[in-house]
Amino acid sequence: MQALSANDAKTQFGDMLMKVQRAPIQINKNGKPVAVVISIEEYENMEVLKLRLLQSKATKAKNDISAGLTIDGEQFFDELEAGKYD
Repeated sequence: MQALSANDAKTQFGDMLMKVQRAPIQINKNGKPVAVVISIEEYENMEVLKLRLLQSKATKAKNDISAGLTIDGEQFFDELEAGKYD
């Protein structure tokens, strides 16, 4: 992924907008990555994937509830904190 300093991104904004149509660009400030600029098409594709994942998890939850596969709330939060549901 190409990277630009925040100052370069500001001074080359138009050129950057053209380049992100082909690939994301990382923006660095003080040498550290702070943002990524992507095309609207890539953003919309990511949103579709996030929605599909959410719908899939909701369907699984409904099926688990219907099958009686539920757990105690305290147990759930303990497992959630442990990273079981990532």
